[in-house]
Amino acid sequence: MLELRAVRVQAGSFELRDLSLQVPRGAYGVLMGKTGSGKTTLLEAVCGLKRVVSGSIHLGEEDITSCRPGDRGIGFVPQDTVLFGNMTVRRHLGFGPEIHGWSRQAIDARCNELAEDLGITHLLDRKPLGLSGGEGKRVALGRALAARPRMLCLDEPFSALDEDTHAEICDLLKRIQQVHHVTTLHITHSRREAERLADVRFRLENGAVQAA
Repeated sequence: MLELRAVRVQAGSFELRDLSLQVPRGAYGVLMGKTGSGKTTLLEAVCGLKRVVSGSIHLGEEDITSCRPGDRGIGFVPQDTVLFGNMTVRRHLGFGPEIHGWSRQAIDARCNELAEDLGITHLLDRKPLGLSGGEGKRVALGRALAARPRMLCLDEPFSALDEDTHAEICDLLKRIQQVHHVTTLHITHSRREAERLADVRFRLENGAVQAA
């Protein structure tokens, strides 16, 4: 379970305060809100990329408020995907497990497993240049899941996708979340995405989180 308890976050002159929410273990949570409402700031606080001024963030029984990003057990898919041009798809999938000290055999097995799940086996030896938007999103999702995180955070993952690819990746995300039983927090301004994906929904408006 993800739980925010009276969290206050500052980003320059922008501030969010007294934010509280709960996403049950294994559930798909969607946080909606208008552009500029602070959705990404909240998500980055959960991932450890923004400092929490006060309050606390808990994942399961652990208080992760002061943990380093890499020690939180969270996989993150940023809005702009951020794939590295000099790395093959296989290297992207293996990067997290390698950092965490997995054996080469375990890394290879995980890469093959994820590639099969995500439908990108044929891309394993390709580099990002020339991948379609949907293929890039699949690789970014695989990279986030590779080290078996306890939680998955998604920052508007469907931005810039055409309608057919949007629907395809939406179905893929829900299936992957159910198969891997990973607690998920997905931020968006799209009610359509929320209705399609969410087990629990929230709205961030005027600096406050409410059930949607």
